[in-house]
Amino acid sequence: MNNPEPAMIQAEFVRKSYALGRNTVEVLRGVSVGVHRGETLSIMGVSGAGKSTLLHLLGGLDKPSGGRVLFEGKDLYSLSQARRNEIRATKVGFVFQSFYLLPELDIVDNVMLPAMSRRGALRKSRDLRERARHLLDRVGLGHRAEHRPLELSGGEQQRVAIARALMNDPAVVLADEPTGNLDSQTGEQVLSSLFDLVDGGDRTLVVVTHNEHIAGLCRRQLILRDGCLDDRVV
Repeated sequence: MNNPEPAMIQAEFVRKSYALGRNTVEVLRGVSVGVHRGETLSIMGVSGAGKSTLLHLLGGLDKPSGGRVLFEGKDLYSLSQARRNEIRATKVGFVFQSFYLLPELDIVDNVMLPAMSRRGALRKSRDLRERARHLLDRVGLGHRAEHRPLELSGGEQQRVAIARALMNDPAVVLADEPTGNLDSQTGEQVLSSLFDLVDGGDRTLVVVTHNEHIAGLCRRQLILRDGCLDDRVV
């Protein structure tokens, strides 16, 4: 993909390894990739290829063992922990394979959670609740706003998680096997909600998956094999 604008997220020769007893396991072996504003990008690979690890590094969740990650031109891992947390909270939305909804809260409160840690949130709680309800309407769950997570199906819970990821209007959404715990029909509904919510404007979507169909929904597709990114667009 040729794009004259600087990448929104740029990974440069990123490595990641873990110590397992006396052994060191290399998960990523010098990965470089640019993610541009407004694009949809899939990174496909088998289990253990390093997809989730790469996604976590792009989103500021884990430090690389080598190389660097630039977010809007700033070296993400040279920033303070507080600044990195702020970037994650305000500019990145995460959708994981597991839903991570708090069972003691109703659905609308779960969606509001990312915004409640921001300064002045209590003064804006009415506006935030309205936004959460709007996002639930967008994923077809406005009528379930007062329900608890355990009263919803797996697909409904994942749609709530998608709404939550969009609560702070992030510039980029990072999705890690978002339909991995769902059957194919429910997965299609979830994917429809995800792509509908990120479509339009400058919002960016990166999806990691082992599923060729899901990968093919994105405009650009890359393959991660054994910790190395294949620069072949498929």
